[in-house]
Amino acid sequence: MRRVSRIAVAGVATAALAVTVSACGSSSSSSTGKSGASKGVGLAYDVGGKGDQSFNDAAYAGFQKANQEFGVTGRDVEPQDGESDADKVQRLETLARAGYNPVIGVGFAYAPAVKEAAAKYPKVSFGIIDDEQDKASNVADMVFHEEQSSYLAGVTAALTTKSNTVGFVGGVDVPLIHKFEAGFEQGVKDTKKNVTVKAQYLTQTPAEGGFSSPDKGEAAAEGQIGAGADVVYAAAGLSGQGVIKAAAAHKVWAIGVDSDQYNQAALAKYKNYILTSALKNVEGAVYDLAKSVIKDKKPLSGEVRGSLNNGGVGLADSNPVFKNNAKLQAAIKKAEAGIKDGSITVKTS
Repeated sequence: MRRVSRIAVAGVATAALAVTVSACGSSSSSSTGKSGASKGVGLAYDVGGKGDQSFNDAAYAGFQKANQEFGVTGRDVEPQDGESDADKVQRLETLARAGYNPVIGVGFAYAPAVKEAAAKYPKVSFGIIDDEQDKASNVADMVFHEEQSSYLAGVTAALTTKSNTVGFVGGVDVPLIHKFEAGFEQGVKDTKKNVTVKAQYLTQTPAEGGFSSPDKGEAAAEGQIGAGADVVYAAAGLSGQGVIKAAAAHKVWAIGVDSDQYNQAALAKYKNYILTSALKNVEGAVYDLAKSVIKDKKPLSGEVRGSLNNGGVGLADSNPVFKNNAKLQAAIKKAEAGIKDGSITVKTS
């Protein structure tokens, strides 16, 4: 899988941390920190790691913005295949012990590890993305109404399909991804009842590669396209790159997820087939937690949820084909208004 280049780090203390962290994940950092203060964001990636052009890369963008803007050091750490919860705990505790604050676990798989590490380091702020189970006073649960942006993706798919068949590819069969599917299917059916939605999950657990296997995504999309789907929506992390590749190969539409995948450099050769992306402002969530800790000195905690109402979710409009379709834009605007005023309640399962 693709990885962006790592930046070498100078300094004995930082080098010592790198040795400690290497036991449970490779890492990269920037080093402009100031002695005696937070070294900046400690970021631990979800499966698939940096370079997925989606979920993890959105977190990385927030990490970069925060560390650059506040003039502090940051460290981001990659996951390892087959790692345990204990490995994740060690990773988070190493970051906390080294002076990184906040420390953020990217993805629901970090829930047990964040709970344990936060209890051991009560003076450090922790964040977890996509989980809301931990109610500790030093933990920010950064979650989203993914079903809302997925509903808009469904409206888009229903008004774009010519075959009246669309596809949904979920990375892992878990409640979080069920929200994407539920919102998408509801958006499709509310818009055009005779459209068939073909849904498939790549794996039952993250460990099986559902979020980190472009080949699995490509195979699933090939099957759906072969069965008539001419718009395919993926909520599958790195695996979504395979879905986009298959869509481009067959000259049908893909709908991306989390990041604006039309504008991702690594996907440039497929961009003419990426109609839009269902956005989740993971970048903003990471940045906002960092700002609350490092600059404002008033750490966020508890549930912090992104929605259409606060700009935490939405649709990307970078593709001119999407942006300039007046009928489609009017339908999306109407749906957005309905979700915001409560006249449309989007299902989560």
